[in-house]
Amino acid sequence: MTERWTDEHETDILHQFGTHLDWNESFYFNMYDRKQDICAFMRIGLRPNRGEKGMLCYFLMPDGSNIGTRSTEPLENTQLASSGLKLERVAPEKEWKLQFKGMMKHTVGSDIHREDVSFDLTYRAISRTFDYRECFTGEREAPEVADASEHTEQLGSVEGFAVMDGKTVSLSGLGERDHSWGMRDWAAPSVWVWLSCQFSQRLAFNATRLIVGKDVMDGGFLFRDGANVPIVKADIITEYHKEGGPKAIKMWLMEKSGEVHELEAEILRSMKMPFSVSTERSVSVMYEALARFRMGDETGYGIAEYLNRES
Repeated sequence: MTERWTDEHETDILHQFGTHLDWNESFYFNMYDRKQDICAFMRIGLRPNRGEKGMLCYFLMPDGSNIGTRSTEPLENTQLASSGLKLERVAPEKEWKLQFKGMMKHTVGSDIHREDVSFDLTYRAISRTFDYRECFTGEREAPEVADASEHTEQLGSVEGFAVMDGKTVSLSGLGERDHSWGMRDWAAPSVWVWLSCQFSQRLAFNATRLIVGKDVMDGGFLFRDGANVPIVKADIITEYHKEGGPKAIKMWLMEKSGEVHELEAEILRSMKMPFSVSTERSVSVMYEALARFRMGDETGYGIAEYLNRES
């Protein structure tokens, strides 16, 4: 394997691998271009104890179709490159290059065809990196749950271009990146909700609610006027489509100070992720959705990610 990053003072590193079979290190990026009405998200995850490297990369298009791919390959190195997708750290906690070249499936209703896709995007940080441990201090400790136990988030801007089926599209928008490492068992949670929204370069939020057995974890942050404010409680009510995906959301996010923010969201486009995890306990399926959020007079856009048990 190639040499891993070693600067222990950064969060943008590959960490010492744990021993659990489902230990995972994951790098995820998303973005939404309001003008083009195109949403993109991508991820590379390392599962060293299973000898696997996984990737996914999707675009949610204005016509309701999606263009994307997902694959798993043997973990022969720890480079953040897999099946045409490459995530390159340019400046720690400040800038990344996101690139792809290869074939993707274009799904329009029941029609699926393959087409050439490439993109070259640059992520630049707007906020400082937020560590989820900032939500669990003092009397409120982080629970030990069967999921990635270390978790950071960061608001950023994304600019560049994509070429889809020979057509070049300029992309510019806001988004978020997620870096997590630790045990991750996709079948363990009974509830998994992960939300990210960017209202502007001055206002954004991230919220997570995770329930595994009797353990409950909720948290996140509100980015406001240049500062990350930890969220210590997230009450989330979701209306679902009959087929299982989210339709509308209401939520109340509490800061450490006790101030509560009320938000609502409507799902604009959604896709059922092309994978499920089967165990003796259940089958779990991920939904990734583009949502429009409202908080007071502010309107923003972002990702609503739901993991549902289907049996």
